Order: sequence, then C-alpha cells, then structure tokens
Amino acid sequence: MTASNGRLGDAITDFSHRLVDVAGVVKTVHVAGSGPAVVLMPEMPGISPDVLRLARWVRDAGFTVYLPSLFGTDGAYPTVEGGQEVIRRTCVSAEFRAFAGGGTSPVVAWLRGLARQAHAECGGLGVGAIGLCFTGNFALTMAIEPAVIAPVVNHPSLPLDDPAGLEISEEDAHAVQERVARDGLKVLAYRFDNDRWCTGQRFAAYRALLGDAFDGRVLPGGCANTNPPPFFRDVVGSPHSVVTAHLVDEDGHPTLKARDEILAFLAERLGRTGHSEVNRQGP
Repeated sequence: MTASNGRLGDAITDFSHRLVDVAGVVKTVHVAGSGPAVVLMPEMPGISPDVLRLARWVRDAGFTVYLPSLFGTDGAYPTVEGGQEVIRRTCVSAEFRAFAGGGTSPVVAWLRGLARQAHAECGGLGVGAIGLCFTGNFALTMAIEPAVIAPVVNHPSLPLDDPAGLEISEEDAHAVQERVARDGLKVLAYRFDNDRWCTGQRFAAYRALLGDAFDGRVLPGGCANTNPPPFFRDVVGSPHSVVTAHLVDEDGHPTLKARDEILAFLAERLGRTGHSEVNRQGP
C-alpha cells in the first residue's frame, strides 16, 4: 500500500481480519496476539501505520489486541487531503457526536459489545480499552460495560467545539461514577501541555467527574515528534498524539515511557503476569 505522496501505508498482514456482529451491526476488527483482551480504537483519520505500531506493541506485551475499523482507510498513511475528508464524513455520521451537547457517541454501544465478545473469547479478569484522539473518551464510556476494567484515555479531542467539555451523556457520567465507587475503576490519561485539541480544561473536567480515580499525566509539548505525518503537521497543528504520531521511539524518551506506563497499567489491571516490555524484534 502506497500513499499519494509516496509514503508507504501498512498492509496489516500480521493480523486476522474479522467481521464482528454486535446487535446486527457488522464492522471489521483486526485481531492479533494472545492473553487478556485489549480494544484499541483508532485516532483520526483512521488505522494509520502509527496506530498499528502501537497495536503491535500491545500484542507483543502479552495481550490480544482488537483493533476495530471505525473510520478512514485501514493502514493508510495520514495525508492532509485524505484526513480532512475522513473528518468531514465522520463528523456528520450518525454514529459519532463530535460537538458539544451531543452526549455519548452511539458507536460506543457497539464497542461495549465488542468488549463483551473479546472477554468471552480471551477470558481473564476483564478487558482493556485504549482510546486515541477522536475516540479518546470512548475508553471511558466503554467502561459502563462491566468487562472493561482498564480504560486508557489518550488526548481526547471531543467535543471539538468545547475545550472544557466531555463527550458523555449525563446518564453515562453517573454510571461511570458508580463504577468508580463500586468497583474501584481507575482511568489513565495522557496529553501534551500545549495540545490545542485536548486542553488542561478538559483534564480538569475529567478530574471533576472522576476524582482521584482519574490519573491524568501531562507531557511537555517540546518533547513531541517534530516530523509527524502531514495530517498531524498541517491539520492537527500542535503536539497531540502521545503514543502514536508524536511518539519518539528512543530509549528514555518521555513518549516511550508513556507507552511503557500504559502497558504496565494494562498488565496490572488485567492481571497479566510477567514483563510489560515489548519485543522490539516483532514486525
């Protein structure tokens, strides 16, 4: 697969490709690995090579990763023109609530069903959920499903028009608070300090909702990858994607440490024994 600018995409040949039916709605899900299940949702504009790199790290750390196709072209390199078209289509889709006042996106009900199926297949204590950017908050609202016990909210960008808002209905907000009180749910989250799409105001809103159950970690924007794909450089326009497009894959780098912290959180919450370090020799 080659993008129009000559940069290679990812053919995703090392995953199985399933059609998953939840309540009559069928979506493609790419699956790889073994061990406890982790649902990794793509960031805008889709399942990019950087998202797939993260999925492989999760797989190589001892988990079964489920990567649902929610928008965009799977494996595509994020270009400006292609990414803008995906945003336009997604923002008017009935499955998503991109703007303030919309509440929880309807697609989350399908994702909860995927988590139930993944838990039934993989067993263990429960399922991890990793949201990124457009899907960042989905990891939290998925946690209304009892099988989801390790939500990771990365740089959540919704609602797009309210930097202090949360993409969640009042009913779902109460349900999440009940899980925190009843089950000791913990939520791990990341953002860059100068991210214009995920601000300090938004993290403050999460803290107000979740209290000490919200572990919001902030990295300096100056450490972000300075040469991300064109979509992130020209459309996103600020440090944003902590463990994907703006990650710097160098030992000791803050973004790589964030990746390792996420893997350790999943291992702790899901009860996987042994190391959470990834196998760097994997594809």
